[in-house]
Amino acid sequence: MSSFVFPHDFREGLIAALPEDTAQHDETPAAQHLYLPASHAKALHPNTTLIQGMRGSGKSFWFAALQSAELRRILGADTGLSPDTQVSVGFGQRSLGGLFPSKSVLASLLKEDLDAQHIWLAVVFRHVMGEHAPAAFTALEGWKLRIQWMIDNPETVDDYWYQADTRLEQAKQHHIVLFDALDRTADDWPTMNRLVRGLLQVVLDTRAFRRIRLKVFARPDQLEDPAVTSFPDASKVLNQKIVLEWPRRELFGLLWQYLANEPAYGEQFRNAVNAMFPHARWQPEDSVWLVPEDLRRSEDTQRTLFHAMTGPWMGKDKRRGLPYSWLPSHLGDARGEVSPRSFLAALRHAATDAPRTNQEYALHYESIKRGVQEASKIRVRELEEDYPWIRTLFEPLAGITVPCHFDEVKMVWQAQRVVGTLKDKIAGQDVRLPPSHITEGEEGLLLDLLELGLIERLKDGRINLPDVYRVGYGMGRRGGVRPVVS
Repeated sequence: MSSFVFPHDFREGLIAALPEDTAQHDETPAAQHLYLPASHAKALHPNTTLIQGMRGSGKSFWFAALQSAELRRILGADTGLSPDTQVSVGFGQRSLGGLFPSKSVLASLLKEDLDAQHIWLAVVFRHVMGEHAPAAFTALEGWKLRIQWMIDNPETVDDYWYQADTRLEQAKQHHIVLFDALDRTADDWPTMNRLVRGLLQVVLDTRAFRRIRLKVFARPDQLEDPAVTSFPDASKVLNQKIVLEWPRRELFGLLWQYLANEPAYGEQFRNAVNAMFPHARWQPEDSVWLVPEDLRRSEDTQRTLFHAMTGPWMGKDKRRGLPYSWLPSHLGDARGEVSPRSFLAALRHAATDAPRTNQEYALHYESIKRGVQEASKIRVRELEEDYPWIRTLFEPLAGITVPCHFDEVKMVWQAQRVVGTLKDKIAGQDVRLPPSHITEGEEGLLLDLLELGLIERLKDGRINLPDVYRVGYGMGRRGGVRPVVS
């Protein structure tokens, strides 16, 4: 085993390489950050139409990357994408000048008793037809008139679909219409469920085409309600779903990708890796350094490399655990899933933490613990963007120690009148996408938290919060990472 150590001043390389803001805001990703896990390569294939991922798993990253012809060219060999694949946006976080209906327009269309399936079909039709769209369709102003025209002219519409698919087949091209940020389609679950159901029906409708495809990025909770999937042949869509997963080795592969391509420190990192593992040679492709296969697949190699940055233990001896396994295990949710956004944020904050006297390695184990604290705060903020009602449930629990029996949580909620407060906020429309089981009281709220992976039920019946949430909400656990104190 190599005795090489990344010295404490390599912290600057970590700070330079890792982004301050790991959220994706519709910007085109940089090519040097284009790391492709195996499951993600399958998700980007033209024939994959439904992609599921937790918050921070990469849905918006790939949504933005697929819109770049240059990045599609780089991804092509591993994903089945061709350089001339046509890509359109059917819905996203940012409005694109009327290319798709906004949340308020969608609400008004549904109030007109227009079926969600017809709404999305009109959106896809407009994108795919482009300049070949019938004049009678393009002359219409507003989505209501366009949708009604398609309903009234089914034979003409079918003929145009056939012509468009034939043109694409002859050109050996795909036209992919992307859908992301589905939580922005509505403020309540029944409306969003109706819209997601209609979108999945269009996914099913377009399966018959050879070259026209939808690619829908969705969170797990957006696909779990039976109201979304209770249409004929829904299983044909759901059974081909690809989940964006980040196993431990892929998280560290992503870290190597960032470090190897940092302009000022990348060469130092690559040379160190080559000295430690002579068989793991870096190869440039289009001015981007690709992670050697052994650094992607071998956890023994990854552990040795990471421990050259951190030291071998999470304390003064092995009883505190190994940094390579400790870090991702303390960032996982109740399903064990780790967001790469949390992973990178924890490492960057650990690198910015003040160095200790006589610190030998680039990252001190106490700094890594503080990095988890910071990642927890970030994860909590992200969580509340999707589910604002979470704070009402968790804030009163600050100071309790988990695992604990649910009766202890229920007692606090009842003393703080949590259910009543939440119902008042929902009635006042202060809460969008409220908990779906709130009518069942405290037990219903527990079910919502379990389904979202925010808490877990242990074999002895007690409930527990993963560190990535527990720390940010100020709850304790014996022997665990200290909670964040406001």
